[in-house]
Amino acid sequence: MKKDTILPNAWALIPLAVFLISYLAVSVVAGDFYKMPITVAFVLSSIVAIAMSKGDSLSNRIELFCKGAANSNIMLMVLIFILAGAFAQTAKAMGAVDATVQLTLSILPGNILAAGVFLAACIISVSVGTSVGTIVALTPVAAGLAQQTGLPLALMAAVVVSGAMFGDNLSFISDTTIVATRTQGCKMADKFKTNFQIVMPFAILTTILYIFSGSAAQTTFTQHEIAWVKVIPYMAVLAAAVMGIHVMIVLLGGTVLCGLIGLLTGSLDVWGWTTSMGNGINGMGELVIVTILAGGMLEMIRYNGGLAWIIQKATARIDTRKGAEYSLACIVSFANLCTANNTIALIMAGPIAKEIAQKFKIAPNRAASLLDIFSCFVQGMIPYGAQLLMAASLSGVSPVHIMRYLYYPYLLGIGALLAIQFSLPRKYARGLENAEETNRI
Repeated sequence: MKKDTILPNAWALIPLAVFLISYLAVSVVAGDFYKMPITVAFVLSSIVAIAMSKGDSLSNRIELFCKGAANSNIMLMVLIFILAGAFAQTAKAMGAVDATVQLTLSILPGNILAAGVFLAACIISVSVGTSVGTIVALTPVAAGLAQQTGLPLALMAAVVVSGAMFGDNLSFISDTTIVATRTQGCKMADKFKTNFQIVMPFAILTTILYIFSGSAAQTTFTQHEIAWVKVIPYMAVLAAAVMGIHVMIVLLGGTVLCGLIGLLTGSLDVWGWTTSMGNGINGMGELVIVTILAGGMLEMIRYNGGLAWIIQKATARIDTRKGAEYSLACIVSFANLCTANNTIALIMAGPIAKEIAQKFKIAPNRAASLLDIFSCFVQGMIPYGAQLLMAASLSGVSPVHIMRYLYYPYLLGIGALLAIQFSLPRKYARGLENAEETNRI
């Protein structure tokens, strides 16, 4: 099944419309954004994508869908998700999360408690690679601190969410980093360098804002004994990732290290280790299913000219690299608003963004960085996203109240817009023709 020339075709986007209606519209009408399972919405849109594709037999259309679903990038992401789930759950079961929380909070002076929790969330989320996992681990602690110190519950919940989104955006083992780099074809280390220079000034500014917001704290955190050995897996994973070791080896090594430490400290037995790995892998099931279905559906849309039409319209009035970067921001932000899931938004927007980036010679690390930043910016502030809903549930306050204190996601979006407008950082904004030179520096 081959098509030499793919002509722009707006009708090819019907499967995407079916997805948006079945997921977004139904959820809005039902009053619950998670009422309609995203897997069901993707199954419906995939069926439509196969059914409406013309010019070939049904078996050929299904074969094309399967080729898109089994694309090497899709399969690599699936394997990474599986290993990430095994590592995260094993680390949690072994006590690495609790130990890392204790270590980070043990160094915090009482008068900068809110800022300290933000920094703790940043460190933990970069280490574990999951914003929701960080929120689950830290929000109960933050809520207890709020009750002890008189700080607003909404502020402390927002502090955790802000730090969690910092790591979601930057971590080497974050789903968003994995998807952004794989779809744009760049190394994680190159994306990290670009991303870090854009966001770090605003992370520092956020820390300062939280120092002032949390200055009314009355007491300090009660110190508990730190299990230093249980912090080793996170430190090892972070160090190995920064060194450029392949993410699959990093995650596999981290899982083995967590299990061995768990056995040595008595935190886990052999069956507890295998059970935690199994639970972690199973917990990635929905993401794996959605990734495969999205890959197949997007291949059908591409084959029928849908992506060509989006690229044509998105770039019709764009004649500069800066304009193309704004279009990348708009595409992934819109996808995130519709799906309330930044990983899924990146999976959907990634192929389109890559076409635009290549057309306007945007370096892959620059494109991946902008996509990841804007997806995390939107995900970190929408009240119907998993992060805010989880934080609200654990802290007992409304997501809307938490939004008032979400300094980092707001500054993240502002910072990314400034980076586009003023071509910052200049070292990584010079275009594809300079990408190889930049990566050597």
